[in-house]
Amino acid sequence: MPTKTISVRIDGELIAAQEGQSILEVARAAGKNIPTLCYLKGLSPVGACRVCIVELAGTGRLLPSCTTPMQEGMSIITVSAKLELYRRLAVELLLVERNHVCSSCVSNGHCELQDLAQELGITHVRYAYNNPRMPVDMTHPRFVLDHNRCILCTRCVRTCAEVEGARVWEVAGRGIHSRIVCDLKDDWGAAENCTSCGKCIQSCPTGALAEKGFAVHEMVKETGKISRLAAQRSGHSNGAGLP
Repeated sequence: MPTKTISVRIDGELIAAQEGQSILEVARAAGKNIPTLCYLKGLSPVGACRVCIVELAGTGRLLPSCTTPMQEGMSIITVSAKLELYRRLAVELLLVERNHVCSSCVSNGHCELQDLAQELGITHVRYAYNNPRMPVDMTHPRFVLDHNRCILCTRCVRTCAEVEGARVWEVAGRGIHSRIVCDLKDDWGAAENCTSCGKCIQSCPTGALAEKGFAVHEMVKETGKISRLAAQRSGHSNGAGLP
């Protein structure tokens, strides 16, 4: 059944979109830059990080663009002082929640959180660091999980469930005590469902999931592979859709 074409505005520009597309899909297809962290093409969107917020013109309402569908006549603002303020706030809160010490992180220089902070001009944070003592799971023979670097984007959870089909990862706990766990809180090395495919490593935007034996300059994530595999799994091998 063909989708319905609708007319919307993004930053004042009249754009044709398909009914059911998210604001993020339409905006990126039109060349608009909306920052994201928890979003990864091919995975189901969850709106966890709130970095991709946009403003509904005329109302002042802020909406997560990755999970909000476009509607006929909708007018969206993607760039404003208000949006920059709230995006900075979201990233600052992520930085203070755990121990993101870039100089000792395997993803230093190749980290989406670090890149976004630089893009938003964040050179310091205005809030007290929580400085939690988070464990590091090195029980897997090939991979390591450093909870200190995790931003709870759940990209690894969705990749494992939707692309690999193993469903090893999940989020346990509530609020500030939430963390990624595998197989009912087993050590990663004891997780019977883990296929050691490494897809969760590639989907991780920070240094929370990494492969053992890689130096800082070598640990480069290839998230595009996850998007291509997700497209193939869904039957769209041409990878058409959101860039």
